Amino acid sequence: MGVQTWTFIIVGITFALYIGIALWARASTTKEFYVAGGGVNPIVNGMATAADWMSAASFISMAGIISFMGYDGAVYLMGWTGGYVLLALLLAPYLRKFGKFTVPDFIGDRYYSNTARTVAVICALMVSFTYVAGQMRGVGVVFSRFLEVPITQGVLIGMGVVFFYAVLGGMKGITYTQVAQYCVLIFAFMVPAIFISIQMVNNPIPQLGFGGTLSDGTYLLDKLNGLHIELGFSEYTQGTKPMIDMIAITAALMCGTAGLPHVIVRFFTVPKVRDARKSAGYALLFIAILYTAAPAIAVFARTNLITTVSNQKYSELPEWFNNWETTGLLAFEDKNGDGRVQYYNDKNEAYTEIAEQRGWKGNELTIDRDIMVLANPEIARLPNWVIALVAAGGLAAALSTAAGLLLVISTSISHDLLKKQILPGLTDRQELFWARASAAVGVCIAGYFGIHPPGFVAAVVALAFGLAASSFFPAIILGIFDKRMNMQGAISGMVIGISIMSLYILKFKFGVFDGGKEAVESLQSSWWFGVSPEGFGTIAMFVNVITALVVSRLTPAPPSEIRELVEMIRIPRGAAKGIVH
Repeated sequence: MGVQTWTFIIVGITFALYIGIALWARASTTKEFYVAGGGVNPIVNGMATAADWMSAASFISMAGIISFMGYDGAVYLMGWTGGYVLLALLLAPYLRKFGKFTVPDFIGDRYYSNTARTVAVICALMVSFTYVAGQMRGVGVVFSRFLEVPITQGVLIGMGVVFFYAVLGGMKGITYTQVAQYCVLIFAFMVPAIFISIQMVNNPIPQLGFGGTLSDGTYLLDKLNGLHIELGFSEYTQGTKPMIDMIAITAALMCGTAGLPHVIVRFFTVPKVRDARKSAGYALLFIAILYTAAPAIAVFARTNLITTVSNQKYSELPEWFNNWETTGLLAFEDKNGDGRVQYYNDKNEAYTEIAEQRGWKGNELTIDRDIMVLANPEIARLPNWVIALVAAGGLAAALSTAAGLLLVISTSISHDLLKKQILPGLTDRQELFWARASAAVGVCIAGYFGIHPPGFVAAVVALAFGLAASSFFPAIILGIFDKRMNMQGAISGMVIGISIMSLYILKFKFGVFDGGKEAVESLQSSWWFGVSPEGFGTIAMFVNVITALVVSRLTPAPPSEIRELVEMIRIPRGAAKGIVH
């Protein structure tokens, strides 16, 4: 059978499974809609958390960006994994003990202010919509290739599926659906990785095959470094990004992870604080399977791409090239008219003379980084069912995270805005209605951003992490560990932090103040402190912290009951008498 037939079969089965689970686990109360009733097993919750955490950026885009950036791409690997550890060990147990299942709810109560709650709702919506745009973009990429429909139609199909099980099932339906999605995405990620590792270095473990040798005795990484040098790129294992930007991006991703509202809420779906810690550990184990394999897949994909395409006759290119070319995500322009694909770094001035001697008139191949993981099985000529399986895995990763983000959007509006502030007399049934209505509106907005994304998946998601780092992380960490932090300090810090980050994104990612997106590349030389938009969340975060600390010390201390509350959530169970847990 062909790839498209296999795709219809495998994707159809998985979608039927997700919808079936949503029907079975339909939420009937707000507690079930928001936190799945609070009785999920830690192992099950760990698997659901892993699926919620490993978005389209992890499955589709991370290995792709590493394959193009090489060593520099490690910032995404280090930042996202390190951030999860930071969240699991430093924040999750305290937030779980505090007992508020949304970040705006925590901030509103900890800082005894509805103004703080409203600011947190706005921040949550900004982070979630930016993040979900990347997921919908991933859905569109998968559908455009494997179901041979335009990206716009692919996004609309994804919207329909997410709408059904997120709006109907709430967190209860999402939790059990995400367990199934984790199984699908990890199987889909690892099967082709194992096949290609055996094929290239005769090792069935991709994490070890990454450092293996080819059939001619050459180390795989040495081979790739040589290919890069031949084509004017820097060595794959040698970074070119400034150290300050590497540190800034890594820190922004780490702290942004610890402030992501859709991940934090997962620690409230288990019965006890101890179960929250357990589920965090299980999730880290489940996440590690994919994250340790991603660098290997990046190397396999990059090596296969260069060896099968570079300087080859266009008329003799393999079928996978033509398949992806029709999607518009891969393009060839024969600039020197020789009928061959010249793929090289035409921005390397030192390489220009060599290229001219060969008769090359510029790089002729344009590749969307988001296709590398999806195209990798085709490049390696794996069976059609494996290619279709990867498509199903990419959809599972994108849809699982999109559902979690939509739940954050719906709870921020229905619970934190309407129930807590505007309409406090809402009944449980009315609040559930508004939660579903908010999720429905969120799906539509997310779909729009998926059709008109601001960049490739990993870059869009990185911006969401920067927004979270600049707004939520300082407010949460100071709220737990600084009893003197008051509402004036927290509100000032959040407003200034996310405002600076937003302006920086608009200026250097969209060129809003400098002539539009066409001017973005020329603006790189004027980045503040040499830090990219993906890493500027770190700078904005420090501004947030300094602002919050200064303002809090110049304004009245929080009430005594708030200080006692902070003390209570930091004391381990049984450490002091008279503390109610």
